[in-house]
Amino acid sequence: MRSVFVESALPGPRCPWFPGHSFVHGAWRESRETRDITNPTITTCVILSGTTWMQEIVPLILSQGDPVVVDTVPNWDRVPWLHNNKALHLNLDQRPSPRVFITHFQYNMMSTGFLKVIYVMRNPRDVFTSCSHFSRMASFLVSPGTQTEFLNKFLDGKVIFGSWFDHVKGWLSATEQHIMYISYEEMILVGRLQIQLKKKPKGEISKMIRKITDRCVFKNMKKNKMSNYSLVPNTIMDQNVSEFLRKGIAGDWKDHLTVAEAEHFDAFYQKKMQDVKYNFFWD
Repeated sequence: MRSVFVESALPGPRCPWFPGHSFVHGAWRESRETRDITNPTITTCVILSGTTWMQEIVPLILSQGDPVVVDTVPNWDRVPWLHNNKALHLNLDQRPSPRVFITHFQYNMMSTGFLKVIYVMRNPRDVFTSCSHFSRMASFLVSPGTQTEFLNKFLDGKVIFGSWFDHVKGWLSATEQHIMYISYEEMILVGRLQIQLKKKPKGEISKMIRKITDRCVFKNMKKNKMSNYSLVPNTIMDQNVSEFLRKGIAGDWKDHLTVAEAEHFDAFYQKKMQDVKYNFFWD
């Protein structure tokens, strides 16, 4: 199996603390051409759509609920970013199988032959809202400007990692069979169901699932310094401006977009997604 990694042409800021820095100008050319990484599982997400959550869930599943790895290893090391030069120094090819990585790559940036992908989507209205907060607190990103200005940039794909619409439509068009599609909203619902299941008599749900559920409840994950980016200096990500892990809810956009902005967003969404047959959870 050749490496699943490709070189991205994405421009990006250079930031030694944040896993999105130096967006792979040559780093993964080396990996693609000289390394054989077998049995990879790739988690790919539209930006701010459940990335950090998956970096918590998947390692806990692999460890059968043992929290040591999520309590002691920063999430960008436990589930490395493909678009980060730092990953070259983590000896990814020496990691035991199954190997798990994460990326915001669009589908056309991936090489063929990757084995398994978990693709996480989120209501683009909530993605816009989270991206607006993130752009204000991250010093390496351009100021979002007014909400209306940033909304236009977002819809036009002039934001970090490009168009939400291109990203989602690209991955939904993938022909590979081993892709699991899930939404942020479904992850919230599944978490609620698991919490309800815990109230049933012992034996009806495994101890492992209970432990994973407890650790992955948003409020608990938010306390984990290995996951909440509190290790990153405020000069890079100022969490006094906005917390990186803010609310962990669906529908926050309703408290931010005006009626006119929401209507404009809906019209744009309908036009861009009219040819997509996938049944989105938020629709």
